Order: sequence, then structure tokens, then C-alpha cells
Amino acid sequence: MRRNPIKQKKKLLTDKVAAVILAGGEGTRLHPLTLSRCKPAISFGGTYRLIDIPISNALNARLGHIFILSQYMANSLHQHITETYRLDPYQGALIEMLSPEERAGKKIWYEGTADAVRKNLDHLLEFDIEYFVILSGDQLYNMDLHDLISFAKQTDADLTIATLPVCKTDANRMGLMQIDDKHCITDFFEKPTEESTLKKFELKEKLLEDNLACYLGSMGIYVFKRQTLIDLLTENDGIDFGKHLIPKQIAKGNTFAYFYRGYWEDIGTIASYYEANLALTTQTLALDLYDETNPIYTHPEHLPSPVIENTRIKDSIIGLGSVVEADEISHSLIGLRASIGPGTIIRDSIVIGNQFYNPPEKQIDHLPAKFSIGKNCQIERAIIDEHTHIGDNVQLINKDHLDTYEGDLIFIRDGIIVVPSGTTIPDNFIL
Repeated sequence: MRRNPIKQKKKLLTDKVAAVILAGGEGTRLHPLTLSRCKPAISFGGTYRLIDIPISNALNARLGHIFILSQYMANSLHQHITETYRLDPYQGALIEMLSPEERAGKKIWYEGTADAVRKNLDHLLEFDIEYFVILSGDQLYNMDLHDLISFAKQTDADLTIATLPVCKTDANRMGLMQIDDKHCITDFFEKPTEESTLKKFELKEKLLEDNLACYLGSMGIYVFKRQTLIDLLTENDGIDFGKHLIPKQIAKGNTFAYFYRGYWEDIGTIASYYEANLALTTQTLALDLYDETNPIYTHPEHLPSPVIENTRIKDSIIGLGSVVEADEISHSLIGLRASIGPGTIIRDSIVIGNQFYNPPEKQIDHLPAKFSIGKNCQIERAIIDEHTHIGDNVQLINKDHLDTYEGDLIFIRDGIIVVPSGTTIPDNFIL
């Protein structure tokens, strides 16, 4: 008898679990990096996009269904995902992009994280899914989602919230919670600012040896039972999970905290983006990109190794396809296809790199004729976005030590110089 050539897929813990990645944020605090793309589509680490991190964590956990909810400037995000994640349908994996639709003559626009899931709920429920893992499209972490889901099933929790210990300086940007001795969450408050509230949520026992972490913060990663998610979204009209719906679910009980002790960063500002990228150059406390058992996937680039001529390099990453003739590069990240001229000094900076060496004909009207950093430049504490041209003898050093600046060509955010995509900076320019 002829055998079926397609093997039956082995049942896994995650067979009936779907990831829902929220990738619709406008990213106003990351302006001007979000002038031409949404936040999850921003480059990270010289090679990746921010969206690659949650997708990779989901794929490493063998989740068969991944839904990505996008909204603002989603074209480059859609293109990246389509070209990168070509999954084998015989493995049963599915990545699907969901954007606001016009229905019955009415345009739908997502007003918040919970509202985005609510407006796609009918589509999500078409699949035989028992648990939904809600992830953010702009966070950095190496999490074993399989372990998180296993914890949710073992506790039989209606809702599981991934948590980590945080210090007081980080507490007001996160949801804080109190738990009992069984890790059941008894109270929750989103982004507290009042000292009395912070005092209320301060833990009795420190969670780290340095005694700095005295709060339990929400990572914005949730595991919902199917019916729990349905009930929460249909019985309440709140538009945000953390601010509106999570407290209501916790009040019902059977909500548990999953402890995570690894690296985690929410990319919400220029400063956090800058610091998370440069942390990769020394690997002191950064996203692990070198774990072969849990890789971070991205679009494969068929590029040669970088060419480096007469350059002093310290604590830096140089991307594939780059041609570097600089005098010095220190504590900096240089992305793909970067071209840096002789005599130039780059310190404490991010050069995002380029998607191509020369502008395509269809974009030649609004992009520089060539993408490069010229001769004898000095660039310090800066982010140079993709597809830019910086002339010769340019100094980007924030000589006036400004915290914020709005210019025609250049911005300063959190004391960091930002050169937006598509910018041309003339010779001898000084900032």
C-alpha cells in the first residue's frame, strides 16, 4: 500500500495557541525615526527590524498561528514580513497581517491595544484556538513562550501576565501588581505616578540581590484563555488592555503572574532605542542575538563581509556589505551597506545602514543620489537613519549640548542627534 508522503505533525503543547502581535502603534515618541515607517518596522541591531523579535519568539515556541495587527504606515512592515517569513504550509504555520478594514461603508480605526484585538475578534475566532498570547511589536526580549504557556496551563489561569522585577525609576512606566504566595495577582495599577500608590505596590521582599528591584512590573505580555478574552472584550468597552481591561479581569480572580528574569526593554523613546542598540556592542546587558537554539530571524541578505581600511575599531559592530575607510569607530553600530569615508570619526553612534547601495529609479526624486558618510567628519552620540548622505567635513557633535532641537535637516531628542531617512547634509555643516 502506498504511504502518504506528508507525515502527520506531532501534537505539541502549542498546537492550539495563537500569538497576536500588536504592531499598530504610531510611535510619536520615536519621531523622527517614525517619519516614514511604523515603530515595529524600525531597524534594530544593524540587521533586524523590531517586529522580528516577537515573531521569532513565537516561531521558536512553535506557535502555529501568528496574527500581526498593524495600522500606521504599515507598508514597509507588510513588505518585510511578506519577504521574510515564507513558512511551509505543510507545517501548519500561519502568519497573517490584519489591518483596519472598511465594513458596511464605515472605516474602522484601532483606538488602543484592546480595541485592535476586539475589532479583529471575529477573524481570530475562526480558528481552533484555546489560548491567545498577546505580544507587543516593539519590545526586546528572549523569552521561552513555551514555558509561559505551560505555566498558564498548569495553573489553569484565565489570564496570565508575564512579569519582571523592576526598580522605582522604571515603575511609573509599567503596570504594577501585588501577588499572593501562589503567584495569583490580587491588585494592579497601570503606570502609577503618585508616591502613595508606589508605596502601596512596593514588595515586602526584594526580588534581586542588589535590593533595587522592589516592584513587580507587567511586561505587557498576556496569555488569555479563549473564552476569557471573548468575555473581556465583549462585556467591556475599554480600549486599552493595561489601563482599562486588565484591572477588570484581575478583579474576577484566577489571574496569575509568570516570573521572567531575563533581559527586557520596551522601545518607547529615542533614548531607549539608542541605548538598546549600543548595548549590543559590549553585550553587558542586551538582547541575546547569539543563541543558536532560539535564533532571531530576519530577511536574509546576500552580502559580502565588510571592507575595513586603516580604521581603529573598538566596541563596535560593522554590518555586512559595508565599506569603511574611517579613522576611528568606537562604541558604535554600523548597519548594512554603510559607506564611510577616510578621516571620519564616529563615536557612541548608530549608523542604521541601507536597504540598497543606490536609490531605485522610482525613488530617485526624494532620496540622495548616493548613500554615504563623507571624508573628515566627526559624528558623536547620533543616530543616522537609512538612505542618507552626509557631506565632507561635517560635525554632528551637539556643540551646544541641547536636549531637544527641531531643524530642517536634523533633530535632537534626549540629547541624541537624529538624521532622518532620506536627508542630505551639505559639506562643512556643524551642529
